[in-house]
Amino acid sequence: MTQTAQLSPSSVFVVSGGAKGITAECTIRLAQQQPCKFILLGRSELLETEPDFAQDCDESALKKCIMENLLSQGEKPTPMNVQKIYNKITSSREIKKTLAAIEKTGAKAEYISVDVTDTQALQEKLANVGSITGIIHGAGNLADKLIEKKTEEDFEKVYTAKVKGLENLLACINPNQLQHLVLFSSVTGFHGNIGQSDYAIANEILNKSAHIVKQQYPSCHVVAINWGAWDSGMVTPELKKVFQERGIEVIPIAAGAQMLVKEMGNANHATTQVVIGSKLIPVATELDSQLRTHRIRRQITLADNPFLLDHTIAGSPVLPATCAMTWMINTCEQLYPGYRLFNHKDFKILKGITFNESLAKEHTLEIEEISKVSLENIEVKAKIWSKNPEGKTHYHFSAQLNLQREIPIAPIYESINLEQDNIITATGKAFYQNGGTTLFHGPAFQEVKKVLNISPEKITTECLWEEISHQQQGQFPVQWVNPYTIDLSMHGLWIWTQHFYQEACLPGKVEIYEQFAPTPHNKPFYVSCEVKAKTATSAIADFIIHDRQGQIYSRMLGAHAIIWSMKSLRN
Repeated sequence: MTQTAQLSPSSVFVVSGGAKGITAECTIRLAQQQPCKFILLGRSELLETEPDFAQDCDESALKKCIMENLLSQGEKPTPMNVQKIYNKITSSREIKKTLAAIEKTGAKAEYISVDVTDTQALQEKLANVGSITGIIHGAGNLADKLIEKKTEEDFEKVYTAKVKGLENLLACINPNQLQHLVLFSSVTGFHGNIGQSDYAIANEILNKSAHIVKQQYPSCHVVAINWGAWDSGMVTPELKKVFQERGIEVIPIAAGAQMLVKEMGNANHATTQVVIGSKLIPVATELDSQLRTHRIRRQITLADNPFLLDHTIAGSPVLPATCAMTWMINTCEQLYPGYRLFNHKDFKILKGITFNESLAKEHTLEIEEISKVSLENIEVKAKIWSKNPEGKTHYHFSAQLNLQREIPIAPIYESINLEQDNIITATGKAFYQNGGTTLFHGPAFQEVKKVLNISPEKITTECLWEEISHQQQGQFPVQWVNPYTIDLSMHGLWIWTQHFYQEACLPGKVEIYEQFAPTPHNKPFYVSCEVKAKTATSAIADFIIHDRQGQIYSRMLGAHAIIWSMKSLRN
């Protein structure tokens, strides 16, 4: 059995960027949890003694003291020169404050002034510190600009602090003695962010490096923490307001520092990457007036999409129509940052994608822009197609999508009825087992918890979708729109057709789909299915997906289903 890393009084941590700011706060909290030895690295100079003029001067009056001192020496107190001296003194004070806070816990603390990107200097400074058992790499720089305005110097400044810094730190230690490697990465590396392409690249390299080190040294506790925005001095009230408008929550300092301690606990030894903080929702930018067509090619395989095994019809896995639709939606939302799908119209299933010998080697999603109103909405036509070995084109799905900058406020479903009539008494997994009212769907698409009421005109179901892993979701991840809960929402019509007609049904097209909010995971939601028409070959219904109070998450209006015999779907 592999021995896992343990924090202990004999642990020795090297902490880059650890003397100031957020990394310092986290280090202090870690010292409170387990006093040991911390060697803090930073570029700032630690002043043994401050200049006489600054010794009794607090920070609010420090700049005035600096100017008076420069004038007394016959020098001109330029703003740049004053700020340089001010930064030097306040940085030194902050370093001393951090060292004192660590030592107050009973831990040992040492500060080394060195640039982690300077390979030779770092090796010389760390040569005589003894055995190092842990690294916390918190050093980093920012140079936020749109990519066309970035210089090589900007990129090097941001990239080297993260990537070269990590390489140099790892080169200074014995990897077989390393018990902890904690990398301060960022949600920018995980989600991306406008103006931070270099920062995203550098942090994503940290993420990948964590996985590589963990593979090579499995007993080492390795974690890349993808931090969101902290509630620190860098986040001004103005910036905090911008974050609120974008739905980004800032991390309180005490809570974030405690999260670091938690991630370093033995219970999280196997977790190599963790995201702590809100997803960075892109800011909408001005759209140009030129209408374009985009084509995205994708190989869709069973191996890459394990959920498909839970959607097998007549013996073969079949791509759910809702997954095809979310491929269109997710792609559009990536093409147009800051815009979300509000509705799509005339979604048609032309020829489904079945995973058998007829499966094409690749499929193409074509996005044709119809109209763009900058900072308001975008209309596109989307279709998914493939070609067979003979070169013949097969069209699989098509729709017209409307993306908007602002999603309308969710309406209330006025005809809500959650009273139970006890006509159908089956619950949960019973709907998905052989015999009685049977749905073919596996766990990834379950489940209808109960049928609250049913009539010739309507069926109301209570549903709960337990979130599946990102690995199971494969190439069709849950984002703004959830293909798995939408599929689940339509199971009520299947139960309705089986109850009244002993028939099954599969989706054919949807006239209108609107989304106001994401459908919740891991807690109940409700689907009111109003049947509008039924013939021998089809059924038409409206699906309203809502909460217990009737607030609508999304709705499908004019959903056409094709009637099938139960036997043909299983054979």
